[in-house]
Amino acid sequence: MSAPLVSVVIPMYNDRPTIDLCLRSVREQSYPHIEVIVVDDASTDGCADIAATHPVQLVRVKENGGPGSSRNAGVRRSRGEIVFFLDADLTMHPEAVAQAVALFDENPTYGAVFGIPDKEPLFEEGLVGQYRILQYHYWRKSAEGLVSGGFYALGAVRRAAFMEAGWFNTALRQTEEIDHAERLAARWPMLLTSRIRGRLSDEDRMRPLLRKAFVRSRLRVPFYFDRGRAMQGMETGGRAVASALGGLAVAAVPFALLHPAALLVSLAALLGSVAADFGQYRFSLRERGFFFTAFFTGAHALVSTAVVTGLAAGLVQYAASRRFRHMYQPRESLA
Repeated sequence: MSAPLVSVVIPMYNDRPTIDLCLRSVREQSYPHIEVIVVDDASTDGCADIAATHPVQLVRVKENGGPGSSRNAGVRRSRGEIVFFLDADLTMHPEAVAQAVALFDENPTYGAVFGIPDKEPLFEEGLVGQYRILQYHYWRKSAEGLVSGGFYALGAVRRAAFMEAGWFNTALRQTEEIDHAERLAARWPMLLTSRIRGRLSDEDRMRPLLRKAFVRSRLRVPFYFDRGRAMQGMETGGRAVASALGGLAVAAVPFALLHPAALLVSLAALLGSVAADFGQYRFSLRERGFFFTAFFTGAHALVSTAVVTGLAAGLVQYAASRRFRHMYQPRESLA
């Protein structure tokens, strides 16, 4: 049986710092039967000119449509039996595509196989970036196995499975992955595996990271109501408790100025948050030591506060807005 063609689809928006490294990593793949489609989503930083120096199909979009729209455009231009989605701020290990093909060959029922970025970042990062990469790696590594959530930044999907699930919903700008993966998982098993690996460059400033956590948490509220459950794998009950306690720990700090007992409440909530998701703190301590883990703990408490605040805002919006309540419901065409 001939080896299948793999279409690597890369959505790109203002990714000048990383796109060259990303495309070099695709060229260095050990698997030979690859086509590469880069969809430039109306970038303004010249990254399309860099992509054009590589042997790729470059699709230029005049108006920014978001990652779901870009991935749809890439799939339409692709010919492969397997579509490997790769974000432009990631690089792949040389065996990534070969491992995806092997996994599909070993498991004919799998519809998608998603990879796990390394615990080391793509570039040297500050403390916020180090926290984010380490936490991102641990949560995915700890969820390794069959999942209902998709990680389309680094993962492969059978074309047949993608077509059954349908196109990415282009109305969703930041939660298009969970929507598409839920539709795909309803028909095909999906695997999260460290056999597919890469390196990621992520947010290195706290304010944008908190904003992203807030927005994504808010937008998940109607998804949870529609599906009646969290995503299998990463979103555990313990982590929900940890987020709530982390948010309480931060919220109680200002009240310590009024009454010292509030500081005890904050400390108790923080300790409870750590205990509820202890594995990630133990992992951080083993990898980076005590002082970094102290920073990791504080940073994660702030992110937890943004998540809880986002959920609260989402609940209010869910009650007030019919459009928000129905944002994940099926439509006649999602393309």
